[in-house]
Amino acid sequence: MKRRVWISAILGLAAVGLSVAALAPWSVDPKVPTARVEKQQFVRRITAEGNLEAVKATVLSPPMQVQGGAKVAWLADDGSQVKAGDVVIRFDPTELEHNLEDGNESKATAEERLTSKRVQQDGILKNLDRDADVAGLELDFARKFQSKDAEIFSRREIITSAIDEELAGHRQEHAHEVRGIRDQQGKAEMSLIAVDRKKANIKIGQAETGLKALEVTAPHDGLFVLKREWGDIVRVGETVWPGQPVAEIPDLSKMKAKIYVLEADAGGLEPGRQASVIVDSRAGVRWPAKVSKVAAFAKPRNRWLPVQYFEVELELERTDPTWMKPGQRVRADLSLEDRKDALVVPREAVQEKDGKHLVWKKGAKGFSPVEVTLGPAALGRVVIETGLKENDVVALRDPTAPEPLPGKKKESEPTGGGGGGGGGMVIIR
Repeated sequence: MKRRVWISAILGLAAVGLSVAALAPWSVDPKVPTARVEKQQFVRRITAEGNLEAVKATVLSPPMQVQGGAKVAWLADDGSQVKAGDVVIRFDPTELEHNLEDGNESKATAEERLTSKRVQQDGILKNLDRDADVAGLELDFARKFQSKDAEIFSRREIITSAIDEELAGHRQEHAHEVRGIRDQQGKAEMSLIAVDRKKANIKIGQAETGLKALEVTAPHDGLFVLKREWGDIVRVGETVWPGQPVAEIPDLSKMKAKIYVLEADAGGLEPGRQASVIVDSRAGVRWPAKVSKVAAFAKPRNRWLPVQYFEVELELERTDPTWMKPGQRVRADLSLEDRKDALVVPREAVQEKDGKHLVWKKGAKGFSPVEVTLGPAALGRVVIETGLKENDVVALRDPTAPEPLPGKKKESEPTGGGGGGGGGMVIIR
């Protein structure tokens, strides 16, 4: 009897223990790694590369007088010093000379057609005038010698004479109408030929004007620099178009740096951010700068590679024209985040579920999921904006999931709400 009582008591205590365990969040697994949330200085810096450019420059392009594409025949040396009036670009005259020859041939053909048409028109009109004169003489003769006297002429003769008079009048009227129509038709045909002659004259004028503008001269003294597009320059033999930048003569008194920031690193990138620039030719010198302009959208630097970059302009604090030249390669360090008292946790502490960011916070009875708002992120670290406070302890993995086997690849980690950070750093001081 006593034994049954003891067994019942033990079973009751076990049931109570299971009920309490079911009401607790999750028991603490000593194998779950944890980290303590602390306020730290969070710094995120990125590095990007680019080139020096002049703030102001005189752009050189094919003159507007060159209609259509122009083939480059000669270019001054890239980076050479030029004087005002020096020829820096020459274009191939072959196409324009061909256009000039075609224009002259078209003009000569149009003038021959116009002369031939005038002679033909004069002959047609003279024949029609002669037909009208003959019809007029016949009408006069019919009226003058019309048989009207019934006592002399028979009824048949009188009717025939009246018909002849009417027919002569119609012939004269028809001759005048045909002459007017052929005159208008001839003028219209000659007008069309005149249009062809005018088109030929325009083509000749464009070719002659283009031939005179095949040489581009330097408007002022300076450094001749070829423009770079997609990392490439215009070369001899290539075809360029009016208005297309080929080269420039920059003002070396003030330079800027144009750099390219990976789209993944661009979180927090905006005008006013501080930066420092190192020019390859002076690797030991850092030049203070700040972001002056950020492109509205990312685009590839190379047309054959899909990697997206933001084009960023940096305003240099000062320029040394004695050795700074456009096109020199630069490396820039940009500070995108610098918080003194930021709540920072390792990236693996943040889990993503149903579009929400969760952190497993340790409590007295175990771990409980807490929704958090993420701030900027860096390599291995992410800032928590809301949801946690200092000295909270968080799990570095989901405590409800089985422990990953050694060597098993982890699932993808979430990125910070501030975006970017793929190539950044975090410095804890």
